[in-house]
Amino acid sequence: MGVVIVNFKAYREGFGKRAVELAKIADNVASRCDEYIGIAVSFLDLPVIVKEVGIDVYAQHIDAVDFGSHTGRINAEMIKEYGAKGSLVNHSERRLKLADIEYNVSKLKNAGLTSVVCTNNIPTTAAAAALNPDFVAVEPPELIGSGIPVSKAEPEIVENSVKAAKAVNSSVRVLCGAGITTHEDYIKALELGAEGVLLASGVVKAEDQKRALEELVGLI
Repeated sequence: MGVVIVNFKAYREGFGKRAVELAKIADNVASRCDEYIGIAVSFLDLPVIVKEVGIDVYAQHIDAVDFGSHTGRINAEMIKEYGAKGSLVNHSERRLKLADIEYNVSKLKNAGLTSVVCTNNIPTTAAAAALNPDFVAVEPPELIGSGIPVSKAEPEIVENSVKAAKAVNSSVRVLCGAGITTHEDYIKALELGAEGVLLASGVVKAEDQKRALEELVGLI
């Protein structure tokens, strides 16, 4: 069983009522395929969506803080309170310092939550794996949202990232991101050694979101 995590980002198509509708689509598709499907949603939508679907719902980011005087910040305990499965960490659109990545991975683990650490190259992937997250997701920033899958444009990054991560931490699971759109892209990522994909626009911004997700996981 492969892993598919769909990041709704802050797209209008993945926010508010549209986010709930898309979450229900993902839930429906998950019930009909053999793949694991999870979704990463806005903080504002998270507490609503977790009540509407049976699939795992992730936060898109957490801050490296405990409870206290941190106005506007969100920590691991807060997302757990609202039923999140875990969180993305260090997405290319929300980069963190290494110390903060380590802090967040530790806090998520202590809270019983799943960490998905995003990386942009082979050395960063190896460094992230050493922090013992549940997943690392390698996403070259120049390919994010491009429609050009990293599994095709730069397959060596995926293959060598998997090798580098496993050499450091054999239990970490590696995902492939950036430009993933089709079932072919998904299968290619698996063939290169990844255990799944992290994607966004290929599903969220698709004219027919349900069909896009069904095609991705091989239902059509």
